[in-house]
Amino acid sequence: MNNNPEGAILSSAYFPPIEYFRVIARVGNIFIEKHETYQKQTYRNRCKILAGDGPLSLSIPLIKGDDRTITSMEIDYSKPWLQQHKRGLVSAYNSSPFFEYYQDDIFKVLDARHKTLFDLNSALTKLMLNLLGIRATILPTPEYIKEYPAEIIDFRESIHPKKESLHPLTLPKTGKGEYYQVFIEKFGFTPNLSALDLLFNEGPDSTSYLL
Repeated sequence: MNNNPEGAILSSAYFPPIEYFRVIARVGNIFIEKHETYQKQTYRNRCKILAGDGPLSLSIPLIKGDDRTITSMEIDYSKPWLQQHKRGLVSAYNSSPFFEYYQDDIFKVLDARHKTLFDLNSALTKLMLNLLGIRATILPTPEYIKEYPAEIIDFRESIHPKKESLHPLTLPKTGKGEYYQVFIEKFGFTPNLSALDLLFNEGPDSTSYLL
């Protein structure tokens, strides 16, 4: 294991999970994969929040085309996903301590109706980094490389909705794994949610759960 990586590489992601931002906060020098083929059923076009009925997956529909590179994937606004996602966030987090404080900034990016998934994800990740108080250097990859040297930790496949990442850079420090959640009394603590869950519940203290 490389305890002092020179950088890390992540896939593009929609409202990325907490472990995604742990990597950014801890490494600081980050590459976002810009030249891969789009992969279904990943965080690239979906996120997971905690709603009144339990964990809820929000996914963005995409327009099918011949070019499947991540930067070419266009968002399908003919389907009412945007309204559904905004309603879902309001329903899930309206009673959280910090939702009102951050709602307008987040909805402003969503309402901008970016054409491509990559552009929307980039804008949301930039905003989330600012709201979470994370300073990092974020650069797109100049080309696709299948295997990176050991100095660059590759999380493109390991941070995944259907996998549990056990890499030390994605795991919480002792005593910082759990935080207040709106429905914690109903479900107990629910891990591996979008960092939105952390932000809406912990606000300015969110950074302490990431470092």
